[in-house]
Amino acid sequence: MGLFKKNPFGHYLILKKWLIRIFGVLTHRRYRGYNELQIEGSEIIKNLPGTNVLFVSNHQTYFADVTAMFHVFNASLSGRVDSIKNVGYIWQPKMNIYYVAAKETMKAGLLARIMAYAGAITVERTWRAKGQEIKREVNPNDTENIGTALDDGWVITFPQGTTKPFKPIRKGTAHIIKNHKPIVIPIVIDGFRRSFDKKGLRIKKRGILQTFQIKEPLDIDYENESIEEIVNKLEYAIEQHPSFLKVIPSEEIQAMEDLNEQRRWGY
Repeated sequence: MGLFKKNPFGHYLILKKWLIRIFGVLTHRRYRGYNELQIEGSEIIKNLPGTNVLFVSNHQTYFADVTAMFHVFNASLSGRVDSIKNVGYIWQPKMNIYYVAAKETMKAGLLARIMAYAGAITVERTWRAKGQEIKREVNPNDTENIGTALDDGWVITFPQGTTKPFKPIRKGTAHIIKNHKPIVIPIVIDGFRRSFDKKGLRIKKRGILQTFQIKEPLDIDYENESIEEIVNKLEYAIEQHPSFLKVIPSEEIQAMEDLNEQRRWGY
């Protein structure tokens, strides 16, 4: 790698590499120490091509989810199966991993701006800004940037555009899939909402089992499937379709989760 080599977005790769290394070391114990990350399906990662791969996932925190993905992907590429044991895998990270994030979020403070340099593709929300409901047109530069990132490597996106569960899938993700025809890998995560605060920066509770399931690539007919059909397929794949929602009082859900955690950890 040349000392002054840049990626398509003008970021110096040597600086990006060191940021990923530092953040990787600093955050490792959040997934293997304070809490535990149970991984399933990471062998799929090793068999993927180097570019035009789109990871779609449900979303529970602003930063902890995508940080876990950087750990799992790089550990898998270095030969670890369903494990992030020994953080040495982060020394030579895959440099062309990007993630889609709200521009508003990534400009909220110095730390967020630094993390954005590690791979964020910032987009303007078309439905919400500064806590208010809005309605505006999609910025064509945003979709162009996502296409550029797919041409260069892997892209992580959270198609609901929010950390709230069972919210609708945004159609923009389906349009990107039809236009760029990437390999689409669904990921389902759980436990992050209980372990971390909403931003995913502060550990809220320790001893939580976090789960991370990587599924087989989606079978998509890019030419003939409609946007609505792709959206429906994504909802099922990341287990956010309304049919997954059980109508149970929130207090009972919390009690059940606490009981399950006690059984898992033996206390």
